[in-house]
Amino acid sequence: MYPNIRINLAKYRHNIIKLHQIAKEQGISIMAVSKVFCADQKLIDVINSTDIEYIADSKIENLKNMMTTKTKVLLRIPQKSEADEVVMHAHLSLNSELEVIEALNEAAMKQNLKHKILLMFDIGDLREGIYYKSDYLPIVKKILELKHIELYGIGTNLTCFGGVIPTEETLEKLEIIKQKIEQKFSIHLTMISGGNTSAIQMLMDRKLPSFINNLRIGEALVLGRETAYGMPIENLYDDGFVLETEIIELKDKPSMPEGILGFDAFGNRVSFTNQGQMKRAILGIGRQDVACEDLFPPKGINILGCSSDHLVLQIIEGQYKIGDTITFKLTYGGILRLMTSRYIRRTYES
Repeated sequence: MYPNIRINLAKYRHNIIKLHQIAKEQGISIMAVSKVFCADQKLIDVINSTDIEYIADSKIENLKNMMTTKTKVLLRIPQKSEADEVVMHAHLSLNSELEVIEALNEAAMKQNLKHKILLMFDIGDLREGIYYKSDYLPIVKKILELKHIELYGIGTNLTCFGGVIPTEETLEKLEIIKQKIEQKFSIHLTMISGGNTSAIQMLMDRKLPSFINNLRIGEALVLGRETAYGMPIENLYDDGFVLETEIIELKDKPSMPEGILGFDAFGNRVSFTNQGQMKRAILGIGRQDVACEDLFPPKGINILGCSSDHLVLQIIEGQYKIGDTITFKLTYGGILRLMTSRYIRRTYES
C-alpha cells in the first residue's frame, strides 16, 4: 500500500553512533530529538540501544507515551496550562518565562518531586529565550528560591527562526551569561546547551567553545545533514527515511494549461513555461500529507506541482507504467509532515 515512508533503522542507528562518538570525544552530550518522527517507538528503541544521554521532544503526548529509561526533555517551552503534565512526564524542560517556571514549581510540589529546567536565552535568533541584553539576574535569583525547581543549566537556539549561524563570536554571548550567573550566585550550571543541528559544523571542525557541553540534535541524525549551510555530514546516511509513491495516471499532455488562468486550489497564482508535449505522471499524494518542495525526485523526473491529493511530475527519463512506484529523498520538514499524517503507511528495514 502507498504512499509509504520507508525507514531504515540501521542507518538511523549508524548516524546516532557516529555523531555521538564525535560529540563524546569533545565532552558533549546529545539530546536526540524525536519530534520529527512523532516519537515512533521503533525509532525510540534505536535510541534506547545507544549511549545517547537524552531524548527530547516538543510534545508532552510523545514524552508520555514513549518507552525509555533515557532522560526525557520537553524541547518546546511549556504552556502554563500543562505544568502538571510537564513535571509528570519530563525530567527536564526548556523555559524562558518566570511565571511558567513558578507554575512548574507548584506542580512539582504537588507531586513531591524536583523538576530540572534549562533557562533559555535569545542571543540573536529571536525565537525563544530571555534576550541576552536584558536584566536577567533578578529572574535567576527568583528561580533559585523555588524549592521544587533545579536550575540545571542554560541554553540557546540558533538558525531555526532568524537563520543566525552559530559562530564563536555569537556563542560568546552565552558564555558571558554563564559566567555572570555562576559568579553572582556562587553556583555551577551543570548543562550549557549550545544549540541544535546548525552547530554540527562547528562540532565537526572542533571549533565549539569548550564551555558548551550539550547539543540538541534532530536533522543530523535522521538525514545526515547540518542545517547552518545545508551540507551533508561525512560518513552519515541521508536516505534513512524515503517516500515511496504509486503512479495513478501516466499520459502525454501539453505543458501549458488552456484558458484564462486564475488561482490554484491554495490561492496562489501559478505560471507555466511552454515546453510542448510532455509525459506527465500523477502520484497519489499531495499537500495534505507533504509539501512538494520537501521532495527530492530521482534523476530524470521533475516535480511540476501538487494539489491537496495529487503530485504532478514530468517524466524525462525512464520507463514507467501505471502502478509503478517512485521513491523520493526528503527534507526534515518532509519527514515531519509525513510522519504526522495518518494517511501515510510506515515500513521498517533493520
